[in-house]
Amino acid sequence: MAGGQERILRRRIRSVQSTKKITRAMELIAASRIVRAQQAIAAARPYVEKMAEVVGHLADTPDGRQHPLFREPQQTRRAAVIVIAGDRGLSGAYNSSVLRAAERRIQELEAIGADVALVAVGRKVSSHFRYRGRRPASAFTGIADRPVPDDAKAVADVVMGSYAAGELDRIDVIYTHFESVGRQAVTSRMLVPIEAQRSEAGTGRDASAGLHADRSAARFVDYEYEPGPAELLDLLLPSWLQGEILAAMLSASASEYVARQRAMKAATDNAEDLITTLTRVMNRARQDAITTEIMEIVGGAEALRADSDDSGTSIETYEDPDAA
Repeated sequence: MAGGQERILRRRIRSVQSTKKITRAMELIAASRIVRAQQAIAAARPYVEKMAEVVGHLADTPDGRQHPLFREPQQTRRAAVIVIAGDRGLSGAYNSSVLRAAERRIQELEAIGADVALVAVGRKVSSHFRYRGRRPASAFTGIADRPVPDDAKAVADVVMGSYAAGELDRIDVIYTHFESVGRQAVTSRMLVPIEAQRSEAGTGRDASAGLHADRSAARFVDYEYEPGPAELLDLLLPSWLQGEILAAMLSASASEYVARQRAMKAATDNAEDLITTLTRVMNRARQDAITTEIMEIVGGAEALRADSDDSGTSIETYEDPDAA
């Protein structure tokens, strides 16, 4: 019985060791990709910030305020929510945190009477809401790991055309903002209408992206534009929205790598602890097996000796007659 238990424990230890190799490899891969994701964020940041600055200056002109992207509707009837998460799991609470924030924002919009169109970026987003009976209006998969400008353009085109046609009143984005390797936070903010976004920026609600930077009225500078602000906005706003979405996707990708690296490190550490525990149990079982075998051998020897003494065999002894 003890030998059978030892064999079972040996198989479990080998299985945990194989799992540990996998989690360790995934940890190293995620750690190496964090650096690449940080470089992508750093490369995209100057473009996004400068584009937001230009759009912000155009928004301060009288002609710019007439652009459709700056209109604030009396009532939000239809809204689009872009939710950015991962295509895979094994990343701790990364996906679930974004999905919970998305459900809260959707409930808030529906509470004010808005019809919500979901744009899912990531297989986990699509499967989560489909399982709950909410079919996404658009779904994008396979682009969460390494987003490129074309991916952001595809997402932006889905919502930009509907907004320009008056079919949407607002566009929100929900993703995990990458601040540093040690800090990531789920962010939910409104992209358009831009006027409402700028008002939120004045309160310092989210100073991490685009037009949310501090733009004080005292720093206003008047410019002359050629062509006019309205024509420039028609050209720049699609690129600005693509840049904002790309920055969000890059930030989400880096956050996912960090979450996966942490989760796989925790799994590797747990595997090591489990191997240590199972090894101790196996050694104890082996010692019990050895002790049992020794006791069986000793018991058998004692039984043989006892059988020999009780068999009635006479033993002749020689006595010296001279001793009498």
